[in-house]
Amino acid sequence: MKKEIAIVGLGKMGGAMARRMMEKGWKVVGLDHNPATAENLRSEGVVPVKTYAEMATSLTPQRIVWLLVPAGKAVDEALFGQGGIAESFSAGDIVIDGGNSFYKDAAPRAEKLKAKGIHFIDVGTSGGPAGARNGACLMIGGSKEGFENIEPLFKDFAREGGYQFFEGAGAGHFVKMVHNGIEYGMMQALGEGFEILEKSPFNIDLPRAANIYNNGSVIDSRLVGWLESAFKDHGPKLDGVSSVVSHTGEGEWTIKTANEMGIDVPVIRESFDYRVQSANNPRYTGKVVSALREQFGGHNVKEKSA
Repeated sequence: MKKEIAIVGLGKMGGAMARRMMEKGWKVVGLDHNPATAENLRSEGVVPVKTYAEMATSLTPQRIVWLLVPAGKAVDEALFGQGGIAESFSAGDIVIDGGNSFYKDAAPRAEKLKAKGIHFIDVGTSGGPAGARNGACLMIGGSKEGFENIEPLFKDFAREGGYQFFEGAGAGHFVKMVHNGIEYGMMQALGEGFEILEKSPFNIDLPRAANIYNNGSVIDSRLVGWLESAFKDHGPKLDGVSSVVSHTGEGEWTIKTANEMGIDVPVIRESFDYRVQSANNPRYTGKVVSALREQFGGHNVKEKSA
């Protein structure tokens, strides 16, 4: 296959992905809602464009477009809006939704694109900007034929062994949705545990507690490692880190999907509820969860000044 790809959305994730793919020998065409963002990557090798029509002429068939835009309206606008991908691209081209879209949105989008002969693949991406730069974890859905047709792309973007295919439109986003629900629960457990340590009568050194937890214990993990890094950045009190924990759609979608299946998920549900209520319930737990989000996702978690 030709090593050519267009990336739509060149923020933290898209910019990191572009750099990785260029290092792997790919030509990268880039488009962002802020044209200056794409233009700023020209010196690094990205071919910046301002429209989907220009993007189409900058690639040779079979074209591949990877969307990294917010879930919902922005995806539909990119695909089906005036001058969008469906109008500008041709039969045989491939669109990859690489954002955190709701899995039920994939099948209708795939059908609409199929009517124009354009293939659709959904990919859940984990690992944050660092993963996008150095090798991501990819959960891929869609048709098996479509996946196998461009598997070298996923091999180049993922860390070694870091991608799996799950057949069916939306299957990749479904696996990633559940991943994020699990992530909510794991982060909440760390937040609550370290709040207990922080309030203990023993004056526990929290960075050292994180260090020993992350050296061969049962809870040794990347999350504990990121918490150790957060303590280095902000100190054990996590000064300046907000106790208000932001939340995106995936945790809530996991809970609603579980309810539809008749499955009780109290850990995920309560961790989501905590995030919703954290605006009115400042606690050290919230600081820990926010600090983790900053470490792996590059989210802005600074405490807002009064």
